[in-house]
Amino acid sequence: MSVTGKLLEIRRRCFVLAGLAVLSAVYFSIHLPAFDNPYSTAIYSNESILLGAKIADDGQWRFPPIVEAPGKFSKAACLFEDKHFYYHPGFNPFSILRALYQNLREGKAVSGGSTLTMQVVRLARKGKPRTVPEKIIELILATRLEIKYSKSEILALYASHAPFGGNVVGIEAASWRYFGRAPQHLSWSETAALAVLPNAPALIFPGRNEVAFLRKRNNLLKKLLDHGYIDTLTFDLACRETLPGRPKELPQTAPHLLTSMIKERKGERTITTIEHQTQLLLNGIMERHSEQLSANGIHNAAALIVRVTDGSVAGYYGNTRVKGEEEHGNDVDVIRAPRSSGSILKPFLYAAMLEEGGILPQTLVPDIPVFMDGFSPQNYTLAYDGAVKAGKSLSRSLNVPAVLMLSEFGVARFHHLLEKLGMKTIGFPPDHYGLSLILGGAEVTLWDLAQIYSGMARVLAHVPGRGYHYSPEDFCELHCIANDTSEKRQEGLSRYAHIFSAASIWLTFEALLEVNRPENEAGWQYFGSSDRIAWKTGTSFGFRDAWAVGVTPGYVVAVWAGNADGEGRPGLTGVTAAAPPMFEIFRMLNTGGWFKPPHNELFPAAVCRRSGFLASHNCPEADTVFITEKGFRTKPCPYHKIIHLDRTGTYRVNSSCEDPLEMIRSSWFILPPVMEYYYKLKNPGYRTLPPFRGGCADIPADSPMAFIYPDPQAKIYLPLDVYGKKGKVVFEAAHRDPATTLFWHIDQIFIGFTKGLHQKSANPEYGDHILTVVDSDGNSISRTFSIVSGK
Repeated sequence: MSVTGKLLEIRRRCFVLAGLAVLSAVYFSIHLPAFDNPYSTAIYSNESILLGAKIADDGQWRFPPIVEAPGKFSKAACLFEDKHFYYHPGFNPFSILRALYQNLREGKAVSGGSTLTMQVVRLARKGKPRTVPEKIIELILATRLEIKYSKSEILALYASHAPFGGNVVGIEAASWRYFGRAPQHLSWSETAALAVLPNAPALIFPGRNEVAFLRKRNNLLKKLLDHGYIDTLTFDLACRETLPGRPKELPQTAPHLLTSMIKERKGERTITTIEHQTQLLLNGIMERHSEQLSANGIHNAAALIVRVTDGSVAGYYGNTRVKGEEEHGNDVDVIRAPRSSGSILKPFLYAAMLEEGGILPQTLVPDIPVFMDGFSPQNYTLAYDGAVKAGKSLSRSLNVPAVLMLSEFGVARFHHLLEKLGMKTIGFPPDHYGLSLILGGAEVTLWDLAQIYSGMARVLAHVPGRGYHYSPEDFCELHCIANDTSEKRQEGLSRYAHIFSAASIWLTFEALLEVNRPENEAGWQYFGSSDRIAWKTGTSFGFRDAWAVGVTPGYVVAVWAGNADGEGRPGLTGVTAAAPPMFEIFRMLNTGGWFKPPHNELFPAAVCRRSGFLASHNCPEADTVFITEKGFRTKPCPYHKIIHLDRTGTYRVNSSCEDPLEMIRSSWFILPPVMEYYYKLKNPGYRTLPPFRGGCADIPADSPMAFIYPDPQAKIYLPLDVYGKKGKVVFEAAHRDPATTLFWHIDQIFIGFTKGLHQKSANPEYGDHILTVVDSDGNSISRTFSIVSGK
């Protein structure tokens, strides 16, 4: 070849390369479209069963894209739309030529010749006209799509975005809207019906044009038969199946959880930790009880089931669902809504005091009238026991002992403890709540309650098996998203690895086993098949909120009942409104038996049988019980004291009136006067101190009486009555001798006497005063108080 020829050849090749470069630049310069559609928010059970979905922002039922198209649908769609799908590079030249011939013959567009890949491009480039230039662009982009994605991925894109009539987009939405189940559970007939819809979604719509729709479906079934995908019997049965009718309502198995997920994961597909069958049973139980509660004007209820093992939510009932009664706030997710806690927080205080050695389970705590800085708590029964064992005060949910225990423990310390445990709704400083913190002065959510109780259960279930090693994961955030590894959950409460010891939790749960169950659960302990459940109820002031929380090694169940608008109702209590559904929920669960005692953290101790304190040398009877290690810090029994009696045992004596050799030395259980006054009303066997025999001198200085009201340095405000006159104050005292007479004085001025019930009303002037009471034997007590002006 000559030099000129070689130069021409080089020039020709350069032009070819340049042309290829230009074509390549043009080819790759065309933007490959992506689907930017808004998607429906969909949540599923842990078995991948649809629990509910919310329509997309553009009004379309378009579920988030699937990873892989269902097998039946893939076969049916390829046979109907593109039987050479797996063999072409994105376009089929034979199909294009055939479509061109058909369109020229008919004089109009009757066939597009598009492959499934080209249809995916057209769906992504929504709104583009069907012109030849646009067709060429689609063809180019189809080849680009084939380079970027596998055939399986392209099929998944098609199945996720193809139109299926009306506002239904994608195979999953179509499957649920037309057949009420997931696409992988459709029959061949149902799959074929959906496979033909994207070809003409406006013309063939379920419920209309049934003849054309039926013909297309059956023709596709015949192709499936011819290609060996189905047998003759399946074909015959499939052809006899009816066509889908009007779109069905999507499942609304957990609507309030769906609302919560819309806030956190809008437009996403979320696999939750909810167990489908458990959720259905939970819905049935709560709807049944809600119907009964509505008869008493109680229109809202919520329930949460939590697995103890990992803090995952197994059942979520956010609120009562009643069509036509939306005015009761049934759309509100009560599980996440702060409500007055009532007495549901008492077990946390009890466990904290066990933890620090402030009490023992059998320790007697006062249950008497108290007036503390203008706060006067009362028990639900409006009665007092005088003294009650700490564990019993918890199981009976007595308010006065709880307030006195909180006063001893400290409001600020308890407030901090609740924050550590995970209560997110106590945003005010401790002084804002005061002692009412333990009686409903603070708000709590059902979510936080279940989280705290499940954390305690997890410690008790896991710590002994880990060699008593405490892990931050025990007190972690609840979660309802499967395989949730989000930073929010991992943070949880990780900085608090050891809040309560396993021993304190076990003793607390043992006390909660003794809570009196509802009437239909009475006598549970006599049946071997009955589950042991540690549980606590709460009722807020004004009968506005009813709580019940139960704990077993397997599950925590938390229930709330009330009115979302805060309206109180007579009889709205934790025991009557929240506990019955809670126990019914437990009956459908495998509770896991009962917790094993944490033996390494429980120590035997001798405690006084009467007082529950550590036994002193004065205690005549002692029992061996298991307590926490710090329980040995509690003081020995303060109520058993040595007294000396005469030979008959009738009178107290001392050396001034009796020969010491003739005295009988006896240990006597002696409560302070006010505690004694109420205690002996409930305990007829209580023996008061014998009186001193006449002639005995040097009587001990301990007073036989005490004030019930007023408190020391009390500031008393007396409101005006309807006539504008200052009201009266009622003073009250207690005496060991019920038959004695008390003489009352204010500022050394006699104002009257009392016998039996020692209550005395008076109308002191504004200012400071001294109240003095003298009994028949000359014993006296005094207390200062102030009458405060209304100004």
